[in-house]
Amino acid sequence: MAAARWLLRLLLPLAWARPAACTDPPGGGWLLGTVPEEQRCTVERADASLTYPLFLQRFAFSRPVILQGLTDNSAFRALCTREKLLAAFGSSPVRLSTANTYSYRKVDVPFTEYVEQLLEPQDPGRLGSDTLYFFGDNNLTEWGPLFQQYVPPPFRIPGTSLAYSFGLAGGIRIAGQDGSGSGVPFHWHGPGFSEVIFGRKRWFLYPPEKTPHFHPNETTLAWLHHTYPTLPPAERPLECTLRPGEVLYFPDRWWHATLNLDTSVFISTFLG
Repeated sequence: MAAARWLLRLLLPLAWARPAACTDPPGGGWLLGTVPEEQRCTVERADASLTYPLFLQRFAFSRPVILQGLTDNSAFRALCTREKLLAAFGSSPVRLSTANTYSYRKVDVPFTEYVEQLLEPQDPGRLGSDTLYFFGDNNLTEWGPLFQQYVPPPFRIPGTSLAYSFGLAGGIRIAGQDGSGSGVPFHWHGPGFSEVIFGRKRWFLYPPEKTPHFHPNETTLAWLHHTYPTLPPAERPLECTLRPGEVLYFPDRWWHATLNLDTSVFISTFLG
């Protein structure tokens, strides 16, 4: 019953506004960044013609892929606008992690406080351990009804089960040549999918046998400014910028780092 009341509270405003549903603010009301987008993409893309056997053969255990058109999450996206999430979760506590490789420190704050006070572009000189980031640690009692509306990618790895991790992070604003954007530096874990709901998110990936050169407490933005330009072409990562509705699959133990170009709403599906 609680889940039904929660969903009804979110859907009623959508029903009343149905004739003007297309007038929702750009980007769901989240702050759009001003950084130019890197057009180069070295991650292979696949559309709805990709079959499950081909996914297992070509990508599941060997390389990342960007999936497009396999699912429709427009209904889930409508529930993730700034207005809707604040209405549903404003008073709920969220657990923030530090934006460094190991994320040791956790801080609990009301969701409204995070959105209105802490969700801001990152200072380029700030260490990852000093930057708080909402990603995962979701209270399933609070967030479960929202996750029930999400349509995950249709592919699985045999013997694994799904676990969702929902996140929201600030993007980049440029003033002259100075910019700031949140993200998580290089790390690795088990396989999974990550879908962008709002905003743009840039990804950098290395295979397990090729450990990237980085400092675990250096932000992705600092790494992009200081280390990335010095890399010979053969040592550069696979990379691409994901837009809303695109899903990245990353195999087991692949190194990856992210940089949010806009305020980004995203959800990952971990295969444990």
